[in-house]
Amino acid sequence: MASASVAASIGVGFSLSAAPGPASAGQAAGNANRLPLGLTSPSGAQRRAGSGRPDSASAEAKGSASGKPASGKAASGKTAAGKSGQHKVPATAAQKSAATGHKAAGKSKAKPYLIYDSVDPQAIPAGQVVATYATGAHPIPTSAVAGRRRVIWIDTLGTDPSANELDIEPGCASPSQAAGWVRARLTSHPGATAILYSSISEWSEIRADVASLPAWMRAKIRWWIADPTGSPHMVPGAQATQWYWGPNYDISTALPGLT
Repeated sequence: MASASVAASIGVGFSLSAAPGPASAGQAAGNANRLPLGLTSPSGAQRRAGSGRPDSASAEAKGSASGKPASGKAASGKTAAGKSGQHKVPATAAQKSAATGHKAAGKSKAKPYLIYDSVDPQAIPAGQVVATYATGAHPIPTSAVAGRRRVIWIDTLGTDPSANELDIEPGCASPSQAAGWVRARLTSHPGATAILYSSISEWSEIRADVASLPAWMRAKIRWWIADPTGSPHMVPGAQATQWYWGPNYDISTALPGLT
């Protein structure tokens, strides 16, 4: 974290200071296709200001950062209040390891792949799958991702059924909005999937909310769960796991069929 004061203003009470450093993250990205699908820690971590939510923390981050502060992330070299200010992955190492992982994943649709999410998509290494924000305090224009081969759009308010994912966490959409958003998305896009992002701690509440949906809609729900241990893994029952929080972007591993 470049700015301790900004990190303190987020104040979500979760630290990755004991998690593996850059070498571990790089190695994990380069071996994404060989993930152990074992049990993981029930950390209940959340995406830290991860949507450009219009709260005081975001406003303070904006005042102390030169990049987009919506998720506390900014372009390389700028002050940021990311999901974990404890991890810093050198751009060259991230690009090399992620490229290796994607090359391996591209050989077979059955293999996992990486997703990088950020409010500043220009900070994401070239060639990577990008996830960025369609709604919130600082929605990202489509021009910011021009030329990207694949983009996953995140709805933080529960108002955009055209987005691929609903961001469910404090300050963003609530668990009680999940079923309504899934219904709206699949009604307008019946051939799509409906991705629900949350922490492990909120997962059961969200599952209860969507339990009343028709079976065909429930079958199209995909779970993107945050468990930022710093090492690549897949939370059992999820189709994507966000395992790394960084100052410029976060990294998740996704299984085929997420989108």
